[in-house]
Amino acid sequence: MPRRTRKKGQLSARQAMHAKRAVAPEINPCPAGVPGGQYQPLTESDIKQIVANGFKILAEIGMGDVPQALSDQAVSKGAQLGSNGRLYYPQSMVEDTIAGACKSFELFGRDPKHDITVGGDSVYFGTGGAAVQTLDLDTHSYRAATLKDLYDFTRLADSLTNISWFTRCCVATDIADIKELDINTAYALIKGTTKPIGTSFTVADTVDPIIDMFDIALGGRGKFRERPFCKAHISPVISPLRYGDDAFEVALACMNRGVPLNNIIAAQSGATSPATLAGMLSCTLAETLAALLMVNVYSPGYPMIFSNWPFVIDLRTGSFCGSGGEITLLNAASAQISNWLGLPSGSASSMSDSKAVDAQMGMEKSMSSLGVGLAGCNMIYESSGMMASLLGASFEAMLIDDEMLSQVYRTIRGIEVNEETLGFEAIKEAVNGEGHFLGSQHTMNAMQRDYFWPSTLTDRQQPAAWEEGGKQDMWQRANTKVREILQSHQPDYISHVDEKIKNAYPILL
Repeated sequence: MPRRTRKKGQLSARQAMHAKRAVAPEINPCPAGVPGGQYQPLTESDIKQIVANGFKILAEIGMGDVPQALSDQAVSKGAQLGSNGRLYYPQSMVEDTIAGACKSFELFGRDPKHDITVGGDSVYFGTGGAAVQTLDLDTHSYRAATLKDLYDFTRLADSLTNISWFTRCCVATDIADIKELDINTAYALIKGTTKPIGTSFTVADTVDPIIDMFDIALGGRGKFRERPFCKAHISPVISPLRYGDDAFEVALACMNRGVPLNNIIAAQSGATSPATLAGMLSCTLAETLAALLMVNVYSPGYPMIFSNWPFVIDLRTGSFCGSGGEITLLNAASAQISNWLGLPSGSASSMSDSKAVDAQMGMEKSMSSLGVGLAGCNMIYESSGMMASLLGASFEAMLIDDEMLSQVYRTIRGIEVNEETLGFEAIKEAVNGEGHFLGSQHTMNAMQRDYFWPSTLTDRQQPAAWEEGGKQDMWQRANTKVREILQSHQPDYISHVDEKIKNAYPILL
């Protein structure tokens, strides 16, 4: 009898606790922007050796295929041009450039609630990529990605808590003209979200028309420069150690209009970069520093994300490997080095090689996102929706990744130790009173503040209830939820200027 009475009391307390939770104010225990840096794959000595080797590479091996305008400008600032046409950067010049470089900047949303500060040790996850295929919601097979897919991904991301910015995750392969592709990509992004965005400018000629379109969306000429909400994704270095002429021209055009730069180095181990992890980190560091120098010889302190994304290939087959222990280590270490230099860091994670929404996907995405997040990377790209070694993008994966990122943020946030969380008085009260902690205010506070409660995507039912509900796996549950979101969340954030934009541009959406 005493045992039965005790159980009834516990149930009543549990029911009271759930009732209180239902009316408690919403608290996010997994906020974006939490400080990272708990995971440090490199020692201080390791970092100094890698950085020293990067300096040596720039000073003694230098950069090739240097555009004439860049060569002239860099030499005027202290670089040296060799008889072989390579550009050499003395260590003192590199160090001075780092010292004067942008250390943090505001990346604005069109809605100020989405503004984020890039820099320091704050961690944010967002999208990225250029997938040419989409995992179809109906057939579960891959097909060519379209402009409509891009808009659907944009508005899906707009509804998800943990995607802090949206960068084009797929390419609209149904648009052949380069200028029309760039313009329609930018249009889909501003139509579908007010979060910060990122896009690629294929050629410099597309920069002015797109920024003019952004000005229209914001209400007038020059408005974008006041609150730049879009960053340019540029790859100014062709590994190993050569500049790309087109990307250099795009960078200058973007700087002329005040577009923040995300200069991405995406070398591949054993192919365009050394196969050893330390060698790759020092070579790609040198290349990312070359991108920083390219920007700062023109505009010291210009906002730039120092995005060194070391990628891995399977040296047995030559195929790209989006995930695994090595790419997790490399991107975490890259972020650690960037933060050590005091530069806004960018890395990549969650690039699953799986083609299906399955256990392989979950294993690969969770490992890499947690590792890079704990390393303290400021801007973590490719973190939602990317599949098939970056060749494909999945709506269901994007939704599942968003829930995964709540768990990642919660882990990064760590454990707060103070008088309240140590709970001496709560322990005393429970021992001398009910004999349990269910329903107490201390438990209620912790339930809201310290625990993430998954949505219906994560299944915590008993086996019998799961079987009665149709035995659905996470892919099936996510498919249903994505359809609900895309049916109900149909934003059009530019309706007030849509006609004006369509009269001025070849909009195809």
